[in-house]
Amino acid sequence: QVQLVESGGGLVQPGGSLRLSCAASGTTYTLAIMGWYRQAPGKQRELVASCTSGGTENYADFVEDRFTISRDNRANTVTLEMNNLRPEDTAVYYCNARRVVAPRYNLWGQGIQVTVSA
Repeated sequence: QVQLVESGGGLVQPGGSLRLSCAASGTTYTLAIMGWYRQAPGKQRELVASCTSGGTENYADFVEDRFTISRDNRANTVTLEMNNLRPEDTAVYYCNARRVVAPRYNLWGQGIQVTVSA
């Protein structure tokens, strides 16, 4: 079964840290871009960070060096370390895997809540 399963969200105080993990299975993830998106209430889903299978990382401007994405190609996992979290980081975070060569796909996890609040 092709799926992305997220874990690690929760409630944290401003300035705190969280680690999100995504386990991918069911297809080949070689040459796929894997990453994290988020969607806050009333807002569009937006890219947080992504990583190619070759290790090239891309971050949204709002990350400001607070988050780090990492990827294990052998285990088919992608992790997002989030530090110095702010209330505006509160959102549902989604793992994504996208492959533009055959087999093509654009996969989403079920989403995991991150809440930053005192």
